This record gives sequence, structure tokens and C-alpha cells, in this order.
Amino acid sequence: MISAATIQDIPELNILINSAYRGESSKKGWTTEEHLLGGIRTDEENLSELLQKENVTILKYTENNQIIGSVYLEKQDKKLYLGMLTVSPELQGGGVGKKLMQAAEDFARNTQLNKISMTVISVRKELIAYYERRGYKNTGETKPFPMTDPKFGLPKQFLEFIVMEKEIAQ
Repeated sequence: MISAATIQDIPELNILINSAYRGESSKKGWTTEEHLLGGIRTDEENLSELLQKENVTILKYTENNQIIGSVYLEKQDKKLYLGMLTVSPELQGGGVGKKLMQAAEDFARNTQLNKISMTVISVRKELIAYYERRGYKNTGETKPFPMTDPKFGLPKQFLEFIVMEKEIAQ
């Protein structure tokens, strides 16, 4: 079941997101950033700040009363920004991410937004290919990675983001 996360979900979301992106547990899935970044991906304080923003929704995918996936959505002008797509490392490849992406597109339609935008670390070729298979296109725009901000992780090499977008039919 996919629904909007609440403040009460923050501890479980924090564990899920960090397990999928960083540390030993992330190596069980294909979305790990462990080889690129040290440190944590997020913390409860950051998630709480994000969730309290008026224009932010975090969707959670729950199965057997456990959150196994999530995605961050932020309304930005005429676009919906999508970030932190997360699926439990042990369950990656089973369609949860695809369902969350569809829910994000439905959310965009329901809020009259006709484009979804995201940033992806440029060296994450397998992730870029995943999004391309779902209709996202590289815009050619790049954005700097916050190399000195530990709340995003501690880079092990130079990193930058590419911007990807998808038009959403209304």
C-alpha cells in the first residue's frame, strides 16, 4: 500500500533510507552509494524538517505493517521534484520502485503538475539507465554536488548531478 508518510514514520524511514544507500546493508541492493560516499544519507532531524515543509510529501510503500519503500516529492513551481527513491535492499528488483515511480506520476497529475524533475549523481550509470527506461531524459543540465556538506555524505571522489525530467500527460 502506498500512502503519505507522517512524522510518526520518520524513525522507520530513516533506517530504511540509510540501509538502502550507505553502509554494509546497502551492498545487498543495486542502489548503494557506499563506493561513492561515506557517512549517512539522512537523519531523523533532516527528514522531520523536510516532512514539515508545506510543499513536500514523502510517499511510503508499506507491506505487512513495515515500510519497504519511499520517495520524496516536492512541488517546485510547475514541476514536481522527485528524490530519495528508496527500496529495502533485500527487495530491490521486485517492482516496489516502479510502483513508487507510478505513484509519483499520479501525484503530479493530481496536483496539476506536468513535469517531474530529479537530480542523479552523474557516475550512477545504472541508475540513470533505470530512469531512462521509465521515460526520463537527461536535460544536459548539471548541478554541483555539495562536496563539503556532511549531511549529504562524505564524497570519496569528485561528484556532480545531472538533471533528468519527464513530461507527465494530464
